[in-house]
Amino acid sequence: MIYADNAATTKMSPAAINIMVSMMNEVYGNPSSLYSTGQRAKEALEQARAQVAAAIGAQPDEIYFTSGGSEADNQAIYTAAALGKKAGKMHIVSSAFEHHAVLHTLKRLEKEGFRVTLVDVHEDGLVRPDEVEAAIQPDTCLVTIMYANNEIGTIQPVRAIGEICRSRGVLFHTDAVQALGHIPVNVKTDNIDMLSASAHKFHGPKGVGFLYAKKGVRLQNLIEGGAQERGKRAGTENVAGIAAMAAALSEAVARLPENAARVRLLRDRLIEGLKKIPHCALNGDAAKRLPGNVSFCFEGIEGEALLLMLDDLGVEASSGSACTSGSLDPSHVLLAIGRVHDVAHGSLRLSLGEETTEKDVDEIISAVTQVVERLRSFSPVWRDLCAGKRQFIL
Repeated sequence: MIYADNAATTKMSPAAINIMVSMMNEVYGNPSSLYSTGQRAKEALEQARAQVAAAIGAQPDEIYFTSGGSEADNQAIYTAAALGKKAGKMHIVSSAFEHHAVLHTLKRLEKEGFRVTLVDVHEDGLVRPDEVEAAIQPDTCLVTIMYANNEIGTIQPVRAIGEICRSRGVLFHTDAVQALGHIPVNVKTDNIDMLSASAHKFHGPKGVGFLYAKKGVRLQNLIEGGAQERGKRAGTENVAGIAAMAAALSEAVARLPENAARVRLLRDRLIEGLKKIPHCALNGDAAKRLPGNVSFCFEGIEGEALLLMLDDLGVEASSGSACTSGSLDPSHVLLAIGRVHDVAHGSLRLSLGEETTEKDVDEIISAVTQVVERLRSFSPVWRDLCAGKRQFIL
């Protein structure tokens, strides 16, 4: 099998597995305990915190461990909303193609009286900083724009947006779940106030993540109970998972230039190969995208059928269409960049990793070409398009 869904989750690195097993066997104490076994766990926890902080240019006391990116997104947004409400600021700016962990949280806040402005995402899959600035109002308490999109991989102008927010005195949060470990991220130079991340996107374990909150940002609790994470996230810390996350992140950052350059070449090879299929389109800017992300729409087919048939040929991928989760609606991301419903249903996301080879890429190109041709051969929509009864869009 060729695994081409690294955007969904990555394989744990040997370094992360080794330290996780070691911790579970040898450093199993509760880090809140005062005796030696607990204090060894506490030391491991703080060492991991320092590693994570160093990887993003932060200070250790600006890192809060969570269960993953969704929890971190929620806590960041609710924090900004609570602080804004106290100051009489009830407006939030975001984009139309954020992860649902952000969009659903904003929907909930709207029910509580907040106003939300979603700036447009253009056909190239990019938010415009000047449009974000234009959306900021006197009572804006937060701007939350993802670092890189989880479906189409486009990298947003985070540094410029953060600079605008600083100049306007507005908190800036970014969901960096897809970006961290794959492109350079530095919270200081990128003007970020809060950042969310998840370990399993950069070869760490599932169920572990972190929230960076700049000094001076007083987090609101989502989980009440104990005094863990400086009183901001109750619950005994998953020391083994956290240590594994720190090891994976440190390794990913150290190898980032080499890995990104290699994966980027494979990505471009895959894009060029798939572009030869008639009536298809790359989703998002060809250059301003994550090194391993390739997202296409193919006219005249359904993404779910494409995925199932690719699986039969040994290629594991995903679709930008929400039909794979039981919904008949196409991806909100693809609709946000202007894809019409019929085209958005025929989407495919391939996300390459460090273990992907040129041979893998060539086999993916061959498999996708074969499956698209086969699906179109018995598609009534495709027959109508070829007969001129419908107009081609792509």
